[in-house]
Amino acid sequence: MSTIKEWIVENKELIVKTYNDLHQLAEISWKEYKTKEYLTNQIEQLGFYYQTFPDHTAIVVEWGSDEGPTVALRADMDALWQNVNGDWKANHSCGHDAHMTMVLHALRCLKEIGFSPKGKLKVIFQPAEESGKGAVALVEDGVVDDVSYLLGIHVRPKIEMSYGQVSAAIYHGATTLLRGTVKGVQAHGSRPNMGINVVDSIAAIVNAVNAVKVDPTIASSVKVTQINAGGDNVNIIPDEATFGIDVRAQTNEAMKELVPRVIKAITSAGSANGSEVDVQIAASMVAANPNSYMEQVVKEAVVEQLGDAAFVSPPITPGGEDFHFYTKEKNELQATLVGLGTDLEPGLHHPNMTFNLNALENGVAVLAGAAVKLFK
Repeated sequence: MSTIKEWIVENKELIVKTYNDLHQLAEISWKEYKTKEYLTNQIEQLGFYYQTFPDHTAIVVEWGSDEGPTVALRADMDALWQNVNGDWKANHSCGHDAHMTMVLHALRCLKEIGFSPKGKLKVIFQPAEESGKGAVALVEDGVVDDVSYLLGIHVRPKIEMSYGQVSAAIYHGATTLLRGTVKGVQAHGSRPNMGINVVDSIAAIVNAVNAVKVDPTIASSVKVTQINAGGDNVNIIPDEATFGIDVRAQTNEAMKELVPRVIKAITSAGSANGSEVDVQIAASMVAANPNSYMEQVVKEAVVEQLGDAAFVSPPITPGGEDFHFYTKEKNELQATLVGLGTDLEPGLHHPNMTFNLNALENGVAVLAGAAVKLFK
């Protein structure tokens, strides 16, 4: 464990350089081509065997043998598409560039300090976390079939924990993203009675979903986040619109109750003026499944690497993460997603999100230390 600390001190500048490189390579879900090229070049320099896939950009590194458990470290690769100071572009405002950096250097650290896994260490660079479908794709490809223990990590906003603090888990809630279309009838703006205005339908949908109520003791929210309707001419009653809705619930059970009620509210309210409404589930993420054993292992690694004061309880957050699909799809898999305090502000998914880059060292230390413990 002390050797891990020494390696990190000696490689601070390299860790930050990797982060800056990956930050500049931001790419959206399923299109992480330059990111993949950068990572495979780094992996080849380290001399590791790795696997790629014909239908997506994932990379899976394997080190060791089958004579023992398989421990896996996972990092997400994709960025968000958003307006950054007037410029629409791919942007790493969720910290995936940091996650890749920490996982890559945890691997590098363990190799360069002479660690030899008593089993197999897998490093999984996963695409398309933001789509909610990346983890499921890798499960379907058999990537975690032989994995006993799975570790991930996620930078946390300052409102949850401060720089220097680390939690052994993040208790994410469930998320469902809905997309829909509304179809009406075009007409001249002077004769609205001859058309069916889809903007009226959208307004009704907004009010209807805001009125949906569930058990107030379980955190949840529903909100319309996207609306597109009409063309360049203001004097035309628009006949088609699209919309997006973000649904959150702290438990999978609450989400199971909430989604049908939201869909019913959408279709009922949106079609009241004669419009045709169609709504589909575009993506979903399940709530976290806490694992006390994995949390204890991470706690020990945090205390050994960073001290007693660094360890904090897992945050309960309304955010979603497709990491939790791994345990949903493979029940026997033991996994946890580490929370890393970074003084991140103003918040995740903000286009100008920043955080204390010194926190990257803490993440590398905890991931490397926890991996060593899992092999023991």
